[in-house]
Amino acid sequence: MLSIFTRNNPADDMKRAVAAFEKVVSLDSDSRDARSLRMRMGMLCRAHLDKTFIAGAEQTAAWQELAGMAIAAGKPVPDLPVPSKFQKIRAGESDVYAYLPEEYVTEAFGIGARYQKMELPAPKAIEAMQALANQISYYDLRLQEPFQVLGFLRDELAAEEGLQAKSDGSQSDAPSGSVGSV
Repeated sequence: MLSIFTRNNPADDMKRAVAAFEKVVSLDSDSRDARSLRMRMGMLCRAHLDKTFIAGAEQTAAWQELAGMAIAAGKPVPDLPVPSKFQKIRAGESDVYAYLPEEYVTEAFGIGARYQKMELPAPKAIEAMQALANQISYYDLRLQEPFQVLGFLRDELAAEEGLQAKSDGSQSDAPSGSVGSV
């Protein structure tokens, strides 16, 4: 059978994702091709971190509901959810797997879980996730500029601030300017 008609097995795709991450991290060159590979990996890492944060929040919400029902029924509480080192990312017309080492996904998942449990307000969640993204960007991928994570949450906060400013707009003598960046 022709190779273009065979579907890759997810386990093979995951192995390729690990190999791609490790290859980019180990690049010593600063050639245009190497910088391009680093940037592409940075985009995959950004998507992975965003999806892992969301998974942490969603899976924690589901776990809290199941735990509450288990406690009410006198049953043992289910195990806590755990993050995946792999995320399926939409890349053009197809999906690819992205990989991040366990310490990064555990931290991103935990930040999402803490955000869901309202232990961490949105600005602090963004700050913590961006610190993680900066670490990956600067130390693993050696990018000149870090990639920015949680754009959806940043946009949501900006929209809320815009609505708040609009409702407070009756105070025309209030000083203008930003309160601070998130």
